Amino acid sequence: MHSGKQYSLKEFIIWTRRDIYWIFLLAAIPTALFDFFGFKWLAIPWVPIAMIGTAAAFIVGFRNTQTYNRLWEARQIYGSIVNTSRTWGIMAKDFITNSPALPATEEELHSIRKTLIYRHIAWLTALRFQLREKRAWENMDKPSNKEYQQLYKVLEYETTLEAELQKYLSQEELNYIVSKKNRATQIITLQSKHLKELAEKGLLSEFKHVALEDRLKDLFDHQGRCERIKNFPYPRQFASINMFFIRLFVIMLPFGLINEFAKLGEHCVWFTVPFSVIVGWVFNSMERVGESTENPFEGSANDVPITAMSRTIEIDLKDMLDETDLPPAITPINNILM
Repeated sequence: MHSGKQYSLKEFIIWTRRDIYWIFLLAAIPTALFDFFGFKWLAIPWVPIAMIGTAAAFIVGFRNTQTYNRLWEARQIYGSIVNTSRTWGIMAKDFITNSPALPATEEELHSIRKTLIYRHIAWLTALRFQLREKRAWENMDKPSNKEYQQLYKVLEYETTLEAELQKYLSQEELNYIVSKKNRATQIITLQSKHLKELAEKGLLSEFKHVALEDRLKDLFDHQGRCERIKNFPYPRQFASINMFFIRLFVIMLPFGLINEFAKLGEHCVWFTVPFSVIVGWVFNSMERVGESTENPFEGSANDVPITAMSRTIEIDLKDMLDETDLPPAITPINNILM
């Protein structure tokens, strides 16, 4: 997520400069053929090109609206995860109480509360690692995106899930979790199993047990909604037709502008090149923005900052346990917060 006031024009031009190069060539070649070699037949009427441009504008506007909706839904889901996590923390802290039938010391109760809260942080960790996994339709392998990624840091790409989970799980639980495919799901399963054991020991009343299980149900719901966005791309037929329309318009644009600028006077035909570059860059950049927004967990500069939000939750939950050695909040690097 860009946390500054806005992207600078310089950043945006550098990000799209490869597109500018090929748009320039597409405009310069027919203009040179028209002016130097007399290929007057290259000029075509402006009306059909304008109609294609109108269609392209509609489809790119539709796509950008839908990809923004995917981004905003992802942000709402993670906002719900923040709220449910805080609720889980306060309930785990206050609901685990002594049992007359099987009394426990305060140290033992604190250990149980800490286990429940730390295991929840492990779930957050496993979930964000799963959401950062690459998919075939994502865009981070494109040269411009890989180049821009050098300006910020994606924590999940620099360490391993096992190394992170060691901070929150016992060795036995860690060995069990890393052997599973969907680690986040299995961590919630461990939570449910632990709650059942606490209820059987009398450390959780029936009402409190049900209330905590309801929070686990909410977490499953949040996880499932994240997985839906992660594992189901913006429909490829819409993404493809958007790309086809934009490229067709950019390719045909100079052929429609040649004759219009040639009417202005000798050598004015060369205005075709800069104006084709400007108009083509605008349309192509709108398409690129939509493309970079459609996968809100892929690790791009426009992602939902799930790493920073997970760290905020971790700080809040550890603070509930009255711990003083709290991890630092994640801060933006070059205005990019991940």
